[in-house]
Amino acid sequence: MTVADLPTLNAALNAASFAFLTLGYLFVRARHLTAHRNCMLAAVACSTAFLASYLVYHARVGSVPFTGAGAVRVVYFSILLTHTVLAALIVPLVLVTLARALRSRFDAHRRIARLTLPLWAYVSITGVVVYWMLYRL
Repeated sequence: MTVADLPTLNAALNAASFAFLTLGYLFVRARHLTAHRNCMLAAVACSTAFLASYLVYHARVGSVPFTGAGAVRVVYFSILLTHTVLAALIVPLVLVTLARALRSRFDAHRRIARLTLPLWAYVSITGVVVYWMLYRL
């Protein structure tokens, strides 16, 4: 694997994180708590691996300009803006949500997870969209 492969890996890790988040939500709704826990830990692992890979890529390559024009440019930067702002906010939210669950503070975990889950899912799926628009359009 080379540095040039990292954007594709990053998109795959974001997609996997989204899949684990979705499955984890479905499992908790069905009261399959062990499966929920495993999926959420897998989502954390995928997101952590993504962050490490993302930082390595951008440390070596720098910023990659978007070359699209017209309406797609407005769409891209609108998605990128919301993705970037929420990506910065999601890290502490995930850490607090995870810590509360691991400490068995489930009432507090549940309250913050209702905010964390949709934001984290949005960041994960828009990461895939940003990749597709930047590298595949």
